[in-house]
Amino acid sequence: MSRLRFRDVWVEYGDKIVLEKVDLEIESGAFVSVVGPSGAGKSTFLRLVLGQEAPSRGRVYLDGEPLRDEPGPDRGVVFQKYSVFPHMSALENVVFGLECARSPLFGRLFGAARRAAREEAAAMLARVGLGDSLAVYPREMSGGMQQRLAIAQALLKKPRILLLDEPFGALDPGVRLDMHELTTELWAEHGLTVIMVTHDIKEAFKLGTRVIAFDKRRKDPQAPHRYGSTAVFDMVLDQKAKPPVPPELAAMTPGAAA
Repeated sequence: MSRLRFRDVWVEYGDKIVLEKVDLEIESGAFVSVVGPSGAGKSTFLRLVLGQEAPSRGRVYLDGEPLRDEPGPDRGVVFQKYSVFPHMSALENVVFGLECARSPLFGRLFGAARRAAREEAAAMLARVGLGDSLAVYPREMSGGMQQRLAIAQALLKKPRILLLDEPFGALDPGVRLDMHELTTELWAEHGLTVIMVTHDIKEAFKLGTRVIAFDKRRKDPQAPHRYGSTAVFDMVLDQKAKPPVPPELAAMTPGAAA
């Protein structure tokens, strides 16, 4: 079953066209890597799925229903810049999401409900490797630890779709490999549909079950803003025998495959 469908989706800002004629279906359980040159509309595509952006034309469907133009708990997101609260400990950061969801009026849980939320949050932090860091504040954490915390925040509300916007770009190579392993494990455990934007072509092919590249099919040097990007490359990958990166895709983002 298609988890997401894009039907002739356009995104325009005044006379500037960012995306045009996007027609895609993303199956439930896929791990989709989205690549392309800077300015090709990759993050705009991600915002459409999140609900932060609405199509200027066309429709986006989630599980067969029109996607509402607002973020929802069925979609979790992790950004490259760690989206954590610096004044809260790791446990408080994760509990806060549950409090907002379960007590939207006060943003606070009490008694048995709060104890249950803390136990749930602690279990998720343990799963992402932060079980011994419940009382640690983000300023005391490494980049990898902060990204693990952000992933725990996103997964605790049990989303159907996990959106990753350049999540590993700022990490050291060794930490990055650890995060690759953790992300693929959590993807399988939770039955997630993952959409990851990355500039790293090798990372896209390593993690993804499908790679989609965005770029402009047509260009006008006199009015570059009048044409938008669309999916110009779409490849389903065999997880047991990953193919080499096609030269035309490597050339699309110079230096990314180094």
